[in-house]
Amino acid sequence: MQTPMTDAKTDAKTDANIQLPAIKLEAVPSEEIALPQPDFEIREMGIDDLSPVYHLGERLFTSEQYPSLYRTWEEWEVIGLYNTDPEYCLVAEADKQVAGFVLGTMIDKPTWTYGYIIWLGVSPDFQRRGIADKLVDKIVERMIEEGASSLMMDTDPSNEAAIKFFTRKGFGNPRQHVFLSLDLDRHEYYGRLVEYERGRSERHQYRRPKRQR
Repeated sequence: MQTPMTDAKTDAKTDANIQLPAIKLEAVPSEEIALPQPDFEIREMGIDDLSPVYHLGERLFTSEQYPSLYRTWEEWEVIGLYNTDPEYCLVAEADKQVAGFVLGTMIDKPTWTYGYIIWLGVSPDFQRRGIADKLVDKIVERMIEEGASSLMMDTDPSNEAAIKFFTRKGFGNPRQHVFLSLDLDRHEYYGRLVEYERGRSERHQYRRPKRQR
C-alpha cells in the first residue's frame, strides 16, 4: 500500500526507508461543524477499555474498506500498545461508553526522538463533535512532555478526510512510500514444498507396519 506520511519536522538524519505503521482514519472528521458538544472526557485507556476499543476498531477498520493495508486491526494492536505504551493510549468517554480512541508510541533514534500516531478512531455516533481534535491534542501534549521533537502519522492517499483533518492540525511535509507485495502461493519454491509435503504424507499413510515377532 502506498501511503503519504506527514511529519512535523524534516530532518536529513531521518531514515527515509523506514516502514511506518498506518493510521486508519475513516472515522475522523475532516473539519469542525457546529453541533451540540457532548460531555466527554479524554483519559488513559484502562484494562476495562480493551474490549470496547477493539470492537470499535472492528467497526471502523474493515478489510473491505482497506483491502491493502500492511497493518491490520486485531486484538494485539490494542493489547500490545496498552502493555508497551499505556501513556499514549487514550480514550474519549461519553455517555459512559468509549466514543473514540488514539493509540500511539514513541520511537527513539540515536539523534532524535519522535512520536507516532498508529490508530485514531471515533464512533460514528460521536463523529464531528470535536472528539478527534481533543484526542490528538492530548497525545501531542504528552509526547512533547516526553521530549519528542516531532510527531508522525500516515494514511492511504485516498483518505482525503484524514489528510484534511491532520493538515488542519498542523501536520505537513507529505512523503510518498511505495509498498510492494509478493504472492508466495505462486512462487516456484512454494509449489515444490507443497509437492514434497504431499508426497511425505502419502508415504507415511501407506507405510506398512512392522510385523511383530
